[in-house]
Amino acid sequence: MSEAEAESLPERIGKYPVLAKLGEGATSAVYLCHDPFNDREVAVKRIFPEALKTGAKSIYRKLFVAEASLAGRLAHPHIVAIYDAVVEEDSGYIVMEYVTGGTLEPHTATDHLLPIDKIVEIIFKCTRALAYANQLGVTHRDIKPANILMSGTADIKISDFGLALSSGIDTTQITGIGSPAYMSPEQIREQPLNQQTDIYSLGVVMYQLLTGHLPYQASNNFSMIYQITTTDPAPPSSLRDGIPMSVDRIVRKAMQKDQARRYQSWEDFAKDLAEAFKAESLSRKTEEFADSEKFNALRVMHFFRRFSDPELWEVLGMGVWEKVAAGAVLMREGEKGEHFCLLVSGEVKVTKNKKLLNVLGAGECFGEMAYLSESNNVRGASISANGESRIVRIGVADLAKATESCQLKFERAFIGILVERLNLANTRLTSA
Repeated sequence: MSEAEAESLPERIGKYPVLAKLGEGATSAVYLCHDPFNDREVAVKRIFPEALKTGAKSIYRKLFVAEASLAGRLAHPHIVAIYDAVVEEDSGYIVMEYVTGGTLEPHTATDHLLPIDKIVEIIFKCTRALAYANQLGVTHRDIKPANILMSGTADIKISDFGLALSSGIDTTQITGIGSPAYMSPEQIREQPLNQQTDIYSLGVVMYQLLTGHLPYQASNNFSMIYQITTTDPAPPSSLRDGIPMSVDRIVRKAMQKDQARRYQSWEDFAKDLAEAFKAESLSRKTEEFADSEKFNALRVMHFFRRFSDPELWEVLGMGVWEKVAAGAVLMREGEKGEHFCLLVSGEVKVTKNKKLLNVLGAGECFGEMAYLSESNNVRGASISANGESRIVRIGVADLAKATESCQLKFERAFIGILVERLNLANTRLTSA
């Protein structure tokens, strides 16, 4: 940062000391600030006073107020969190989570493309995040690479809900805004919008990440709009070697001009992405379990039926996924229990004093007393794999650090398991 830039920095924005300037747009600037109350770095977007001077009916004021109103509403690991917001007559700012990884824009260049499997994973995470937003009545309306941030090496976070429609806040639809290259045909025609407009835009993002090209090339917006509404793009596989036909079909379906032929829901979009990832051509040799595979495996388990998507991503983050061979001993009777396990696939047997007590199948949990018992966490039985199996190992200490809502969901699920096992034991006793 130059001396001139340093001199022009505000000392603080509200209660947040300013550390650096991150960027600037037509109506606002974003600053890196320190949150003294939570001792963390945050990104603060401050709207320019002139953007608010045209009165309460200003389009910029409406958009800024709409984004500010989402503070605390979108709590998802793949959405940039909005912590705080202040909107006054001639000033306003929004305090957001600071994400260090940069946007996906650099990865839309032909010489800097990501591996195909990683792109599928990124788009999968976007579908789950936008499905969550849609459940809360929020449509983003400006999905593009610049609004998808990289978090670490494997995660993403969707940002900038400045153009979002929110059914719970304001039903007035402001039209004629957004990024033309990523707009759906219905958005261009200024028709009523729903989640399918974001599905189309994410399809365009997927196309660009795969190929390094936008699906429509135009020298001006009028030509771009004409192509979006009347022509079909070349399949991604014609522009890059190694793209499977299944991925071509996903992009084509997401970008259908006719909404009746486009994905009707985020769930359908996510399902096809997960199935495509399982294809041999997309399997990653360096990683046994992809995040999409993990998420879908947990989502269908009865144990997690009451978990929300954000809570399920939390579980995914704290769990250690393992493949175990037939005969492997997973827990030993008499040992101290510091973790419990969820059986994703396969079968395990429960023995005590070398006598068979039970056989557990996919979707079941074992070793949970290590978490439930406050005074005695010694294993009461041994657990071994009957055949090749997949398990998720979760440390008791890790679950203790989880959010309160996540812990409560686990405890409720554990209680359900204990009740089922007691009922089964009673049935056996009465029939003996």
